[in-house]
Amino acid sequence: MNKLVVAISSSALFDLRESDQVYREEGVAAYAQYQIAREDDPLAPGDAFHLVRKLLRINELLDQFERVEVILLSRNTADTGLRVFKSIEHHDLPIRRAAFTGGAVPYKYMRPFGCHLFLSTHQQDVIEALQSGMASASIIGGPSDQSLDETLRFAFDGDAVLFSDESERVYQEEGLDEFIEQERAAANEPLVGGPFKPFLAALHSLQEEFAGGDCPIRTALVTARSAPTHERVVKTLRSWGIHLNESLFLGGMQKAEFLEAYNADVFFDDQAEHCRLASRLVPTGHVPHGVTND
Repeated sequence: MNKLVVAISSSALFDLRESDQVYREEGVAAYAQYQIAREDDPLAPGDAFHLVRKLLRINELLDQFERVEVILLSRNTADTGLRVFKSIEHHDLPIRRAAFTGGAVPYKYMRPFGCHLFLSTHQQDVIEALQSGMASASIIGGPSDQSLDETLRFAFDGDAVLFSDESERVYQEEGLDEFIEQERAAANEPLVGGPFKPFLAALHSLQEEFAGGDCPIRTALVTARSAPTHERVVKTLRSWGIHLNESLFLGGMQKAEFLEAYNADVFFDDQAEHCRLASRLVPTGHVPHGVTND
């Protein structure tokens, strides 16, 4: 049976702002001394902590430890990363595998670990992972009182996230009218998959294991598209054999309040401004991919 594997950086899992300040202001040696001296002081949860906890709980619901796995990919060394693993143990997170790269790029271990997604606060690592064809996002905050109910809710933008940026390029370069005309003409031509298509497919496969029971995972498309450009999206997902629980075609309206109403545990979008607005209300992952990030 295939696993859903999510990789996460130590700074996305835990609050490392004080540690990072020491690194920036005093250098590597001072940072290492700071972390070693505080090895037994548990780190506070970071922006992706609650998402990770909900992901790992799915194994309990399926009574299968190996169905979902979270792996730590960190720029720390094993020496400075010991505090991170002790914090994982303190918070009772069943995370067993890790790669400590000592400052080298960590995403290179995504393929050997079989990862479907990498969440980080280091934007360049995210960019390079995306350029290598792997789903990745920069986690940028969210409210401190995140939802603690049992349902795990993912929300995705469409173009340049689930789908390629082919249509977004038309919109950016030729305007709304030409975008609508081309999408109407291509309604029966499936869009090419974007960087998050494999992750969505893995989520959908996991959802199907709860057939006949209450599924703890929900997925939603939250897009600025509206009729008539929605048809191509619907038919693309149908051609992939993937069904989303909810689809919001907002016609250019701001997404943040809809994401709050959906109670998203994480929202992935390629546009930095959309992410900035959404992150005030829900945890958000910026996907620096496609024409708007060129």
